[in-house]
Amino acid sequence: MKLAILGASGHGKVVADTALAAGWQQVVFFDDAWPGVTTNGRWQVIGNSHDLLEQHLSFDGVVVGIGNNRIRLAKQQALTKAGAYMPVLVHPKATVSSGTVLGAGTVVFAGAVVQIDTHCGEGCIINTNASVDHDCRLGPGVHVCPGSAVAGLVSIGECSWVGIGASIKQLMQVGHDVTIGAGAVVVDHIDDHQCVIGVPARPVVS
Repeated sequence: MKLAILGASGHGKVVADTALAAGWQQVVFFDDAWPGVTTNGRWQVIGNSHDLLEQHLSFDGVVVGIGNNRIRLAKQQALTKAGAYMPVLVHPKATVSSGTVLGAGTVVFAGAVVQIDTHCGEGCIINTNASVDHDCRLGPGVHVCPGSAVAGLVSIGECSWVGIGASIKQLMQVGHDVTIGAGAVVVDHIDDHQCVIGVPARPVVS
């Protein structure tokens, strides 16, 4: 089982480590900084995103390991359109309910918990020790950062970012392209394109 990861970053390393723990046998990277960048830690970088689009059939799966939500989703959609298989990666030390739906290319890291009847769109990241409770809806490209907690029946729109250690109260609706700052506590609905910080979380005023 050979996996290609697009994005030779620190996040990409965690994706690779998760893949190996989940049973993938070989990992290689592609990155648009190639050939200037030829390694990512212990792994080789063997081409750029154009090369991967041409070579994806040589791999049993492809995952986009890019932290930026919009870029990750765009790259994943281009690879999907080209016919690449985008597996779901779940670390064996994560807990994911059998009643959960994880979209193509989603990754769930060690210590994360995803409860029953939660639906995650394509290309989501449920990061280390994050918790997503029952009946949540996460749009494509959402990132739930390490140590954050999403209570039940929360909706999070496409490409939104739940910062490290943030918390979202049950029944909240978070729009798309929202940024929730580290440690913020969300107790009200959040409109599209907002950046919120603090306890309780409030929009940043520019």
